[in-house]
Amino acid sequence: MKIACLDFEGVLVPEIWVGLAERTGIDALRVTTREIPDYDELMGQRLRLMREHRLGLSDIQAAADELQPLPGAIEFLGWLRTEFQVAIVSDTFYELASPLIRKLDFPMLLCHRLEVDNRQQIVGYKLRQADPKRQAVRAFKAMNYKVVATGDSYNDVPMLSEADHGWFFCPPENVCRDYPEIPVVRGYAELKAAFVGAADPFR
Repeated sequence: MKIACLDFEGVLVPEIWVGLAERTGIDALRVTTREIPDYDELMGQRLRLMREHRLGLSDIQAAADELQPLPGAIEFLGWLRTEFQVAIVSDTFYELASPLIRKLDFPMLLCHRLEVDNRQQIVGYKLRQADPKRQAVRAFKAMNYKVVATGDSYNDVPMLSEADHGWFFCPPENVCRDYPEIPVVRGYAELKAAFVGAADPFR
């Protein structure tokens, strides 16, 4: 029994907050978990910028709705479902991811919730659980699954380290430099080959 755990943004779809940056012209919103390892720090910065620029939930939902899956993502995910159980394990939010999950034909998504007031302003967020990516892999392993995983950012390191096999997918150089022990794949063809090779002993 085997399961593939995939990050969402940067692996299957573009970064939603970068989409908001492009939509609004606020360059500071381009910063992601590829640059800031501390997720609380990153989200604090994002929410502060949204307050300063009077942006609400509808603004970032509109940015997410404009995005399309990365080229080749739909085909890769279709193949992956024939070989593995698949879980998207992400630090995104259900309120933002819905249109993109629909475009990917509704894979399972484990992520977080935004806290929104009656004016539809984002006032905070609620994590699914502490250390969520590592804990998801541990839970699958506790159910006797063998786990392969991929992600592109600092926040994926716990998931990749906990999995039976894990790879960075098209990461920036700073992430590669800081975690040289984690192998890198570039593109879906390489990722498919890595998953197939790792899965053979599980059969």
